[in-house]
Amino acid sequence: MVMWVFGYGSLIWKAGFHFDERVVGFIKGYRRVFYQGSTDHRGTPEYPGRTVTLEPAEGEICWGVAYKISKKEDQEIALTYLEVREKQYDKKEYVDLFTDINATSPAITGVMVYIASPDKKVNVNYLGPASFEHIARQIIHAEGPSGPNRDYLFQLEKALLQIGCQDNHVIDLANEVRRFLSEKH
Repeated sequence: MVMWVFGYGSLIWKAGFHFDERVVGFIKGYRRVFYQGSTDHRGTPEYPGRTVTLEPAEGEICWGVAYKISKKEDQEIALTYLEVREKQYDKKEYVDLFTDINATSPAITGVMVYIASPDKKVNVNYLGPASFEHIARQIIHAEGPSGPNRDYLFQLEKALLQIGCQDNHVIDLANEVRRFLSEKH
């Protein structure tokens, strides 16, 4: 059995595991939002950063990349790695991946994706919606073991543009962070 993993955040530019194929595509019925707190990578428990999760959204699509992992050994290594890396994401869903905006049937089915749910009982790091300004300021000030939260945002913006995706939520947030940073100097 082949395993597919969908990345919509840092997995786009940094898989961290061996894969056989990388496919650019999108999933339907979700949108990417900066609602998940990061206390282990892009922030600390005292000052959490913000990373993306998926929010169900009727009629929306979310672009990203799917990784195909064929060998059983590679799958086990990838899963072990992802369970640690994505430990603050409490849900695993299996979704359909589309590669053509006009397609009626998916290119790949059963693609695994990690999602941070809004259920505070199981996801203690969920931060949820906030004003654009609040999210931007939080991103500017947060830093964790994987580096400044703003680097995550800017790398995501760049990675999405490289795969041909213009995500207005990400671009607008990156521009807001740049505006705040330029005002500080």
